[in-house]
Amino acid sequence: MRRFTRMFATAALVLATVAGTAGWAAGDSQNAVTGPPPGTAAWRADTARGRPLPDPVDSTPAELARFFAALDGPTRERLLRTHPLVVGNLDGIPPHLRYRANRAAVLATGEARYASLAAPGRRILAFDPRGRGQVAEVFGDLEGAAHVAVVVPGSDNDASRHDAPRTPATGPAGMARALRAAAGADTAVIAWVGYTTPVGVGVDAAGGRLAEAGAVRLARFTRGLDAAGAPDPALFCHSYGSVVCGLAARHTDATDVVALGSPGMRADTVADLGTRARVWAGRGPSDWIADVPHVRFAGLGHGADPISADFGAHPLPTSEVRGHTGYFAPGTRTLAALARIANGSTR
Repeated sequence: MRRFTRMFATAALVLATVAGTAGWAAGDSQNAVTGPPPGTAAWRADTARGRPLPDPVDSTPAELARFFAALDGPTRERLLRTHPLVVGNLDGIPPHLRYRANRAAVLATGEARYASLAAPGRRILAFDPRGRGQVAEVFGDLEGAAHVAVVVPGSDNDASRHDAPRTPATGPAGMARALRAAAGADTAVIAWVGYTTPVGVGVDAAGGRLAEAGAVRLARFTRGLDAAGAPDPALFCHSYGSVVCGLAARHTDATDVVALGSPGMRADTVADLGTRARVWAGRGPSDWIADVPHVRFAGLGHGADPISADFGAHPLPTSEVRGHTGYFAPGTRTLAALARIANGSTR
């Protein structure tokens, strides 16, 4: 009887948190955007000098890399021009080709909310206009970098809001810019909004459905970096993004996994993540995420607190962090610590 009492009490606590804990808000249920990129049907019907094109879903990033490496220049250019939304989202092929393809894809949408992504000098590594839109942007020279970091954000992020005005050093792009500036020129940082994030902090944010879909996409994205010759990445995972990273960790070759303002990683300990990466965790003193119960019941909640001693993550200095989004604020000891992880100084 006591066991069931505890179970129902846990369920009530999680549901109460979703309904009204400080900092949480009602959210609309989202449909995860998955599957092949737009334009895949036309791609599958095309050929390269009579040879079938590799399937965007069934081909591994390594296979895609080998296919593009074997193409002659004119054929590569024709595919880029004819199928920009597919080429721009093929994990594993050279980043400079993806930048060009995605600029063309953004321009082809004709949508004002995406127009700034096509500005000269932007390095858009992935772009998918379906739903609220997904995007990945590179800050720095990915093809020449000695170190790579990937920022994985949480709720309320998408391609349509990628360039929305924000407080400096917040949001995926702001975090990535701040981290790159602190880490140095030989580190490339990617703002990866490559999954459907929750809107608000309702049942979607309390559940793992969107994180599970995102983890599959993040794991493939990191395999694409490897196939393109990039260094193994460090993952910087904020808020709900840390749930995504927790589920993806065992399927990536990440050197480090950093959980910031995390509601949990769907694991009880670092060992349960199944990764060889070093795992770090930090939470600021005024971050409202501290009020979220670290439990799991009936699919709700994300489990143990990553900053607890029992979880086993390396601690980060976070005494200067303000609120839920202040982890990348310039001049703080927190950002300096994150930069050392990103540029390999702690290895």
